[in-house]
Amino acid sequence: MTDTPEQGHDGDFVQSLERGLSVIRVFDAEHPKLTLSEVATSTGLSRAAARRFLHTLVHLGYMRTDGNRFTLRPKILELGYAYLSSLSLPEVAMPHLEQLVEQVHESSSVSELDGDDVIYIARVPTKRIMTVTISVGTRFPAYATSMGRVLLAAQPAERLDEYLGSANLRGLTAHTITSATALRRELRKIRSQGWALVDQELEEGLRSIAAPIRDADGQVIAAVNVSTHAGRRTLDTIVAELLQPLLATARRIELDLTRSRASARARPNG
Repeated sequence: MTDTPEQGHDGDFVQSLERGLSVIRVFDAEHPKLTLSEVATSTGLSRAAARRFLHTLVHLGYMRTDGNRFTLRPKILELGYAYLSSLSLPEVAMPHLEQLVEQVHESSSVSELDGDDVIYIARVPTKRIMTVTISVGTRFPAYATSMGRVLLAAQPAERLDEYLGSANLRGLTAHTITSATALRRELRKIRSQGWALVDQELEEGLRSIAAPIRDADGQVIAAVNVSTHAGRRTLDTIVAELLQPLLATARRIELDLTRSRASARARPNG
């Protein structure tokens, strides 16, 4: 067998690696144990080629055999650990944002607190509802956004006192909270209920609901939101229709993030 390029691939393409991976992929929940003939048939490889790949994987500890059937061993998980442990929060969150947007037909984002601002680190838009363009890296003042308030509400008392004592609470719209006392009261409510709802405080017509994203230790590290136009949803319908899908999405992101971090520490013994 040679590592010659297959038709349609350039000279850097290693066909034997492609074939070896195809052998691994034929094993799944419905096919946990396969014979040599079954592997050859499923992959399109000759029996001789399939035998070489299978016995190489057995020798390396990624498979076991009883002499007739082959099965994967836990060591095969090592092939995915490097990817899982390298995943950043945006990479973990994006599939869940896409699923949420498909479900509720509204835009969704994830942001982190950076100084007095929120900075967007992941976003899946639907139709544009703001006059300013939002993309990864966009910053907004935390006090006027749902995600910012979720993040502020999770700050230690000293940090929050410092923020409220120095922040310039400008009125961005006629609805914006500009009183430190009123904002503190709102943050206390958010901390208690576990989510934030902002009505046209960042921009006229824009409503947003946000929930915290926590790490494995329960610390709030980011926030996820759903934003909509005031003409499409009332405050009551936002809570009734968007809150539970949003909270479920936050939980799924937390779970996957915990798994990705744990994978960096865990190593199967095979």
